[in-house]
Amino acid sequence: MKPVLPLFIMVDACGWEIVRNDPFAKSFAPTRKKLGSVFGYSSTCVPSILSGRWPDEHRNWCYFVYDPVRSPFRSLRWLKWLPTAVTSRRIFRRWLTKFVKVQLKFRGYFDLYNIPFKYIHLFDFTEKKSPLQPEGMNRGPNIFDFLTQNRIPYFVTDTSQSEESNRDALIASIESERIDFAFQYWAGLDGLLHTVGNQSEQVPAKLRVYEQWIEQVLQAARGHYEEVKLYIFSDHGMANCDEYLDLKAKIDALPLRMGVDYAVVFDSTMARFWFFNDQARQLITKTLQEVPEGRILPEAELREHRAYFDDGYFGELIFLVREGVLIVPSHMGERPIRAMHGYHPTDPQSYATLFTNQPSIPDDITHIPHIYRLMENAARERIRDRPPA
Repeated sequence: MKPVLPLFIMVDACGWEIVRNDPFAKSFAPTRKKLGSVFGYSSTCVPSILSGRWPDEHRNWCYFVYDPVRSPFRSLRWLKWLPTAVTSRRIFRRWLTKFVKVQLKFRGYFDLYNIPFKYIHLFDFTEKKSPLQPEGMNRGPNIFDFLTQNRIPYFVTDTSQSEESNRDALIASIESERIDFAFQYWAGLDGLLHTVGNQSEQVPAKLRVYEQWIEQVLQAARGHYEEVKLYIFSDHGMANCDEYLDLKAKIDALPLRMGVDYAVVFDSTMARFWFFNDQARQLITKTLQEVPEGRILPEAELREHRAYFDDGYFGELIFLVREGVLIVPSHMGERPIRAMHGYHPTDPQSYATLFTNQPSIPDDITHIPHIYRLMENAARERIRDRPPA
């Protein structure tokens, strides 16, 4: 029997407000804490957890950026001639995404979403590597670099496999006693919440399923490790979307040309602009200032939340909607969804969670990048516990 297994389980979108009054995991992880998230989507949150750094440090922020020089999508431009009824269908985009990912040898999460093929050659995709692998960050190391460099055998989720398959693979790794660290990532709750919202009865039902899985993992671990240090956490929460904003129509109505005067990515909760002349900057800024559903984020506020980029790589102007508003249509999708994240980090539904079976959580663990400290400290303990060579 091995001495200790540090077991870190991330439940995507399991926000504080979602489980605040739910008994989720209390029986085996009674120590609970509300954590601040970071400004951005899972493309930002997950790398922040895995690296212990903030968006302006690791530069894994939003997926699509204006960068025609380095765009890998030039060969897709001909698809603009296909009928929109075809190219806007999710099944078409899904299969094309799989094909393009293989052709471009992208190793991280990738989705073409709803970027118009007319303009796709203007954009690059920022997550070409997987943050769940060594050397997977855009800048700097992550926990898997640390584990690899220190020769600590570990388990990590294979995102190409189902949640159930990853559960079974973790249990198999535990029973073989070949690992000294585990990072499990379950994303199913995030997808469910997008579809049904955070008040659906399906949400606590999904939490009960996760509890059963964690119990199965713990049962296996107790038979092969003297101690299991369990940490269950999330990256953000999920807000119901009760108001829709057609921001694209407001911008399209201006006497400006996309790709000539400006470029924009309409995310689900924010719009990011690049300007090629002063007229475009002035007209778009004035238009956004008159949109009551959101606001332009000033540089000082972006710096405060560690999401300001001096080179404007992710956008020269960031417009963010208030919690509960969804930009539809957007470059993420043409149709409304029930719930979304990626709002301001201080909005109620943005807060994340941290549960553990340890007696306390250090006071300086206040935001999701701090979870990295817990992981690295647990890994360092495994190094110290090694028998002399």
